[in-house]
Amino acid sequence: MLVSLLAVLAAAPNAVDAERAFGQDARQKGQWTASRQYAHPDAVMFTPQAIWARDFLKGKQDPAKASQWSPNASYVSCDGRLAVNTGPWRSADKRTSGFFTTVWEQHDGGWQWISDGRHTLKRPIAARTKPILRTGSCKGRAPGPPLSAPPSRKPGPGGIAPDDYGRGQSGDRTLGWEWRVRPNGVRQFRAYLWNGRGYTVALDQRIGGK
Repeated sequence: MLVSLLAVLAAAPNAVDAERAFGQDARQKGQWTASRQYAHPDAVMFTPQAIWARDFLKGKQDPAKASQWSPNASYVSCDGRLAVNTGPWRSADKRTSGFFTTVWEQHDGGWQWISDGRHTLKRPIAARTKPILRTGSCKGRAPGPPLSAPPSRKPGPGGIAPDDYGRGQSGDRTLGWEWRVRPNGVRQFRAYLWNGRGYTVALDQRIGGK
């Protein structure tokens, strides 16, 4: 199974294709089975507080039918090794819908997700046939995105849970991302893209709360 999974990931040239392959495997193999297969060992999910995906997914039984999702936009680093996808999702019974945001990173030639969060909306979002693609500029020397300083609170004892703040950037520093979860479960997610002269906020989402 590991060999076949690596072959699928290697066949996905970009994070949009990886997202679509992930969704297809969720429908065919089971939602949590596919989530485990595509997750980075230190991937994070939100319930709404941050939790290690490996703990949330361990031994979790697949639902009878998987939810459906597809990327409407993908923000990619210049080197093509880091991406942030976002788009609509809908539950299997189509009664609940909203948007998702997933951070993908290339490892050993394949793609793994390292952060995955969803938010419910009152009205569904229409899926785009062709996702919007924005790529960080390869011009100039990117100094690193203006990521916030992490809060003082530390992870739980023994690393039982991730901190309430996470961040990362591509190796070429043209794409950066960060999330922060408040005690009330409200989550802020931002992605930054280098344009050759400075950084723009490519994505700014407030998830949860009123």
